[in-house]
Amino acid sequence: MSNLDQNIPKKIKLDFKESKYATGRRKRSIAKVWVKKGSGKIYVNGIEMNKYFKRPVHQIIVTRPLEVSKVLNSYDVKCSVKGGGLSGQAGAIIHGLSRALVSQDESLKKGLKKEKLTTRDSRVVERKKYGHRKARRSFQFSKR
Repeated sequence: MSNLDQNIPKKIKLDFKESKYATGRRKRSIAKVWVKKGSGKIYVNGIEMNKYFKRPVHQIIVTRPLEVSKVLNSYDVKCSVKGGGLSGQAGAIIHGLSRALVSQDESLKKGLKKEKLTTRDSRVVERKKYGHRKARRSFQFSKR
């Protein structure tokens, strides 16, 4: 077994039969989220959340809907996320998780909506225009 194989976390087969499902989106990322009563474990693509999101900022972002609704150790979460980068994926998981929590328990809706976690963040990258270096940045103008 090489050194590279040791750094890759093993995927775990999870049972989420009696759970609620929701979809979340952010930038180019799409997250499918399942929520069920449990002990507070979060899995992303079959890997523990701490191993998938190495940066503490992303870990805090993902657990935010659970902290706002004060149910951090009450639900188990399983996420399947694809597309985009890590921050977009974390944002997609927030959106899907908060929607799944609302479908699980309607009383959590008020707090999550107040924090704007149930609303999709519609900001995406602006496209590049021809004759420009980037979306808005032009080439340097030369009079002579």
